[in-house]
Amino acid sequence: MSRRVTLTEVFTHPIAQKYLRRSGVAHAVAVAFHAFRLAVKHGVNPDLAAKAALLHDIGHYEWYTNGEWDYEKYKTNDIHAIKGAERAHKLLIRLGEERRAAKEVALAVLLHTDSYLPEGSLQQKPLQQIVKLADELDEEPGGKHHYREIDPDVALKKIQQLDEMIEKQLNPIQKSM
Repeated sequence: MSRRVTLTEVFTHPIAQKYLRRSGVAHAVAVAFHAFRLAVKHGVNPDLAAKAALLHDIGHYEWYTNGEWDYEKYKTNDIHAIKGAERAHKLLIRLGEERRAAKEVALAVLLHTDSYLPEGSLQQKPLQQIVKLADELDEEPGGKHHYREIDPDVALKKIQQLDEMIEKQLNPIQKSM
């Protein structure tokens, strides 16, 4: 299986950079690694899982009151998953991702949280469950996970490392006899 768009291409795109900085690069990178591990463990495409996890919060809107982050206002009014799904889909299509893959990633971004949905249960596909769980594994009380810092060069190296891990997982080297 070959990939049309690498995680590095997604990560370094100016649109991704803009929104990843807003929602927290360190969180996005950590969630992408969690999603990769979970995807491998559960037989889900690790490329799609890492992409969806990396982009899961790119729909965040900054909710401030008097110049201060207002977590309660965010929790009450947030629809970041809806906006993020749209942004992720548009970005991936622009980068040349296969349309079906872009749609699967967008749906996983859309369904990584139920904060905007009416009460009730939703039947999620394995990719969607993995992105939701990966996000939950990195959460901190009060949304503090969005404010952890990471050096931009370190973040890029981690994404490149994850690309290599994905490539090895999707295209294992055949041992010669």
